[in-house]
Amino acid sequence: MMQRLLSPTLLLLILFLLCTTTYGQSLAPAAGPSGATTTSGQSSPPTSSPSGPTDINVILGKAGKFTTFIGLLKSTQMDSQINSELQKKSNPGFTIFAPTDSAFSDLKTGTLNSYTDEQKAALTKFHVLHSFLTISQFQTVSNPLHTEAAANTEEFPLNVIGNGTQVNITTGLVNTTVDSTVYSDGQLAVYETPQVLLAQGILRPQHHHLYLQSLRMFLLRQMTLPGRLALLLILLMQHVCAMHQLQYPLEWRHYPYGC
Repeated sequence: MMQRLLSPTLLLLILFLLCTTTYGQSLAPAAGPSGATTTSGQSSPPTSSPSGPTDINVILGKAGKFTTFIGLLKSTQMDSQINSELQKKSNPGFTIFAPTDSAFSDLKTGTLNSYTDEQKAALTKFHVLHSFLTISQFQTVSNPLHTEAAANTEEFPLNVIGNGTQVNITTGLVNTTVDSTVYSDGQLAVYETPQVLLAQGILRPQHHHLYLQSLRMFLLRQMTLPGRLALLLILLMQHVCAMHQLQYPLEWRHYPYGC
């Protein structure tokens, strides 16, 4: 008889203890995940701090298709110059036309490797404007634009014409467009281009022009008439080489007269 009375009591006690334990566990705070998660349970990608310094290499790296251009920025130290200037309060900003890896692949094989350090620096700087320009501002900008390559727009002509959302670029050797806006924050604008921007000043380094200029001065001051005629022939050959460069910019090194 006693066992029959105790059994329900024992069962109620056990049930009470179980309910108390479960209720206590439900009140305990749940441990949060180690990282932020989305509704799908996957970790969200890290985002840079808005107050952090702007880094052109990081911006291009996130896009994932500018490896060659990043390499040029680093090898010419143009990346450090851009990042440093962006930290200055009086900085007018930068506009960068970034060719994709596919754009560099479209160049003749070995083109970049054949360039001197001076040419690589000129090539990189030719894609950089030391002013912030939006897509809409390209409609009213004064051409040709002055790039970081040189103030001489005859050797480095860059004409950018905007028409609504369409932006056309011409350099005398290359005609292309802006494909998309990679980045824009009011100080730095990065635009994707499907072609590498080439200019006569890149294919013909500046020291060559300085040499010709000094040669002309020597001609006027010291040489006799036969010497002047000989030098005139040399300058004529140089002009032929320059015209060949304009017509065949990627093959000028193979010109038979050794330009």
